[in-house]
Amino acid sequence: MIYYITGGERSGKSRYAQELAEQLSETPYYLATSRIWDEDFKKRVDKHLSDRDERWTTIEEEKYLSKVDIENKTVLMDCVTLWLTNWYVDNKNDIEACLKSCKKELEIIFENTATNTNLIIISNEIGMGIHAQNEVGRKFTELQGWINQFIAKNADKAIFMVSGLPIELK
Repeated sequence: MIYYITGGERSGKSRYAQELAEQLSETPYYLATSRIWDEDFKKRVDKHLSDRDERWTTIEEEKYLSKVDIENKTVLMDCVTLWLTNWYVDNKNDIEACLKSCKKELEIIFENTATNTNLIIISNEIGMGIHAQNEVGRKFTELQGWINQFIAKNADKAIFMVSGLPIELK
């Protein structure tokens, strides 16, 4: 089962997704996709770590989701935006290269959710905020939107978080 949880920054996505994972499994996995870019971001990562107890196993994978064994597990992937950032930076802002690589990785991980697997994917709706002031930001917003659509299309359930409240889309 693929769950897609999206919304704006600080909308309650992570809390909701974590509670869902804990309802689905006594031993959930947390798939961390981010790079530690600076000290402020490290504090955010540390906060997320402290929110999870001993039931959780953390797996770190910045780009190649297909390397992660998710079969017969409940896996919370946090988050698509940070994962896309890694691809976008490494591909020097080439949207086409990112789309191709990211869709390929997602297709593989979606195939691996066939039996007894729950994949919970968190993403951000960055296109609903302030319009990016530069081309790099605008291109990333487009990339994020296209990947979000791809994930939502393949998800069994889709939830939009607003002010800590879940709205079921699918």
